[in-house]
Amino acid sequence: MHSDPIADLLTRIRNGLRASHMHVDVPMSKIKVEVVKILEQEGFLSSHEVVAEGKFPVLRVHLKYDSRRKPVIHNIKRVSTPGLRVYRAATDLRPVRSGLATMVLTTSQGVMTDREARRRRIGGEVLCQVH
Repeated sequence: MHSDPIADLLTRIRNGLRASHMHVDVPMSKIKVEVVKILEQEGFLSSHEVVAEGKFPVLRVHLKYDSRRKPVIHNIKRVSTPGLRVYRAATDLRPVRSGLATMVLTTSQGVMTDREARRRRIGGEVLCQVH
């Protein structure tokens, strides 16, 4: 049992990139699938699929590399933790690294990027930051 499943997902992606793996397997949950979908839409991941081979379904995340075999994700970190939740209002959401980084938020209207939350003028809990 993991106390922070989102941190586990991000750590598995980070470790897979450092080891130059083509994909990593993560225990599946709805929130993890939503975070991976956002990272895929933003161009940080190649693809994902749900594999139901064993007793529990597994989320297979295909990692993305550039033409020189360097990872597309340079840094991925958890912002809000179970011990210290980080919430941002829509007015407090500023572009990170001049818009080059992406924050993933969970809001009352679902999981979305900081750009989408600013456009919709809603705030939420900052799950992670990727660049």
